[in-house]
Amino acid sequence: MASRFWVETLGCPKNQVDSDKILGTLLADGMVPAASVEQADLVVVNTCAFIDEARQESVDTVIALSDARRDGARVVVTGCMAERYGDELAEALDGEGVLLPADAVAGFGVPVTLGRKPEQASRSLLAVDPGVPSFDLLNLPRPASAAPWAYVKVAEGCDRNCGFCAIPSFRGPQRSRSVADILAEVDALVHPTTPSTPTGDAAADVREIVLVAQDLASYGRDQGQGTKQIVELVEAVATRVERTRLLYLYPSDLTDALVDAILATGVPYFDLSLQHVSRPLLRRMRRWGDGDRFLERIASIRAAEPDATFRSNFIVGYPGETEADHDALLAFVAAARVDWCGFFAYSSEVGTYAADLDGAVDPALRGERLAELRELQDGITAARRDELIGSEVEVLVDTPGHARSHREAPEIDGIITVPTDRPTGTLATVRIADALGPDLVGEWTDAAAVGAAPTAGSAVDAR
Repeated sequence: MASRFWVETLGCPKNQVDSDKILGTLLADGMVPAASVEQADLVVVNTCAFIDEARQESVDTVIALSDARRDGARVVVTGCMAERYGDELAEALDGEGVLLPADAVAGFGVPVTLGRKPEQASRSLLAVDPGVPSFDLLNLPRPASAAPWAYVKVAEGCDRNCGFCAIPSFRGPQRSRSVADILAEVDALVHPTTPSTPTGDAAADVREIVLVAQDLASYGRDQGQGTKQIVELVEAVATRVERTRLLYLYPSDLTDALVDAILATGVPYFDLSLQHVSRPLLRRMRRWGDGDRFLERIASIRAAEPDATFRSNFIVGYPGETEADHDALLAFVAAARVDWCGFFAYSSEVGTYAADLDGAVDPALRGERLAELRELQDGITAARRDELIGSEVEVLVDTPGHARSHREAPEIDGIITVPTDRPTGTLATVRIADALGPDLVGEWTDAAAVGAAPTAGSAVDAR
């Protein structure tokens, strides 16, 4: 009987891509998916280390899955937290009695296979250790998708030096994949060659590709070498699939050419990594821009495409953030009226520039600022959704009864509830009948909908 595995994923969409490729590797090793954690021979936890809350969730999940596993099963902890805190994490889990002798905390450079067991005294295996084989998740094969959309990671690592971010220290500098490799992965997702996914679900013809990277707009230019190719890539992907969506754009790299390329895809969705709007505070963050520049850019895009949708994220309570800085952010949020917005309490990261800055914001004050911003944005998001009532929008059915227009990124934003009579992967037009906070209610406007994905290249002809 083949050995069985269970993969648990925490964190961002980029982690989900890594898990998909780990899953493909385990399948290639002859393993099969388990129906539950309790039935698995190998439990892989792909962790997140973004902020304190994410790290705590990762530890809690490892403990819970370790408790739930059957006798003789092995746990492998991988992902960002394992890479950054390898020995420390392994020792902490050992101290709690979570890890057994066959378990491991494995960095990104370690293939996760049932037969491979740690030979070192420490159970922390890092890619830089002597004798550890190279293991590049970017170039591993990708299993078919059960959903009609899929994330595609185009690069790993980051060349920026933002004051608050530790990602470059453990993900390394940016390493871009070739356009050809990315397009081959897109083609395989759009036209799967197998009838089912590794978990036994029916394989879907993917109709929306979501491009992701730590610094997506810098794709192609690595460590100061090469030429940015994001426009070329977006244009090429858009010829192969009906929807092309981009996540994580640094504002200074949102060029006119890139804006035009995004608008030409028919998915005018702009996920801008702004982080704050106070010019002095952004300089302390080692970042570009200010609120006036951001508002001007948003306004120019809306002038070109009134249906453009915007998402951003902001850090609250960064060292040195004054009341004036906070007021500036409140004013920006009210003026920009972005559709979706996340706010995160600043989390000090060991080894980062910000960790040694003065001007720490009191946690209670930070919490008050966070609550004020979230309340303001919740009202803006609800108002933006209310404005759509009565309009007609094209949606992609993710699962019967749940759909998304260009305004909703999968797993991140709200959804559109629709009648359940259309299958997964259907593209159809709905009239928005109601809004329930971030979610909408849609009713079909047509008697029939498009239910099959086009052949490669036909998406452009149909637009």
